[in-house]
Amino acid sequence: MNWEQLLSLKRQGDTSKRLRVEQDDTRLGFEVDYDRIIFSSAFRSLQDKTQVIPLSKTDFVHTRLTHSLEVSVVGRSLGRLVGKKIIEKYPFLKEVHGYHMNDFGAIVAAASLAHDIGNPPFGHSGEKAIGEYFSIGNGQQYKEHLSDKEWQDLIDFEGNANGFSVLTASRPGIEGGLRISYATLGAFMKYPKESLPKKPTNNIADKKYGFFQTDKDFFNKVAADMGMLPNKSGEDIGFERHPLAYLVEAADDICYTIIDFEDGINLGLVSEDYALEYLIKLVKDNIGVAKYKTLTTKEDRISYLRALAIGSLINDAVRVFIENEEAILEGKFPFALMDKSQYKAQMDDIINLSVQNIYQSREVIEKEIVGYQIIQTLLDKFITAFNNKYNGKTSNYDTLILKMLPEKHHLEKEGLYERLLHICHYVSLLTDGNALELYETINGRKTT
Repeated sequence: MNWEQLLSLKRQGDTSKRLRVEQDDTRLGFEVDYDRIIFSSAFRSLQDKTQVIPLSKTDFVHTRLTHSLEVSVVGRSLGRLVGKKIIEKYPFLKEVHGYHMNDFGAIVAAASLAHDIGNPPFGHSGEKAIGEYFSIGNGQQYKEHLSDKEWQDLIDFEGNANGFSVLTASRPGIEGGLRISYATLGAFMKYPKESLPKKPTNNIADKKYGFFQTDKDFFNKVAADMGMLPNKSGEDIGFERHPLAYLVEAADDICYTIIDFEDGINLGLVSEDYALEYLIKLVKDNIGVAKYKTLTTKEDRISYLRALAIGSLINDAVRVFIENEEAILEGKFPFALMDKSQYKAQMDDIINLSVQNIYQSREVIEKEIVGYQIIQTLLDKFITAFNNKYNGKTSNYDTLILKMLPEKHHLEKEGLYERLLHICHYVSLLTDGNALELYETINGRKTT
């Protein structure tokens, strides 16, 4: 792969390549991506979507929105630091094409901002609830009518693939169509493959999938246009990662490791003694002892250590990227950057403690159970009503249920797969609160 192609400003609908030197420097071309994402309704809905604690009313607990904003800040730093090194190594990128280190920062920041935009309500349990509706729930009845890849899309419903749909609206009726640059879409594609074949692999890019069958033609077009390296043969679509996708992943890894841990501390799920012990291991070479001694509250001490820890991890992620940049361009780096970090053992310790004390806490488990019931009920009611409409079996109840769908979701979907995916997409865009309210209405618990 080469950076000239990878830094493509081309957008959906363009008939020719856009060059960085053609852009207005008062509003960098890649910065437009960030603006379009942040003003989208799909992004705004993240303010009421779970990061760690579903339906939490605690002020300091992160939502998907605050998490995404923080990931974008870390991503911008990663992009600029890497961009500076890349421009120094390949000066023609600046001299001939007009690229600047800030372009790298803008691309990674925008892709990081959008990295959770396709995630359903109630956190990762929301994805599992959708998948299990089809694999072990009432949705099993549709399997025999779908292709293997269509079925796999549904039983392994994936927020990353859903996010690609939101950003591109490459199929009619999806909220999005934001005309994001190909470079930012490439950085967003952490898993540039379809849901099948699903084979054991050590390549981090094969961990999940990145697009639904309805979006594969445009996904293929974007990847091929940027010169991303294909890693599948025959009819199966898959590519090696866009290099900047490694930085988006690293930004997310850094934030959820450190900031979810901080949430757990503030909620009292992790003791301060544990927190100090674990965080100090990350920052022992950078900590200002005199300043630390002036901090009198737990929140201030944790906040200071958190900032130092994020800084240490950013610098180390940049080191790993630059040391392996040529292998990354050749599609020969099958690891996450943080897997090769000198701090991997410390990060693993924090994650293991978070799993035990936060992600598996009673409060989280209880609310995830509620989320399962809500999502599977909504899927069942809307899918049944939507399918009955096409099968000529619509009851008055089905008509009433369909009236609950927003106008933009009243679309003609002749194919069964498209109908199922359409309802999954609608449910995925609901906030935690919207989903709960709709569930209570359908179950007769809300009359006003």
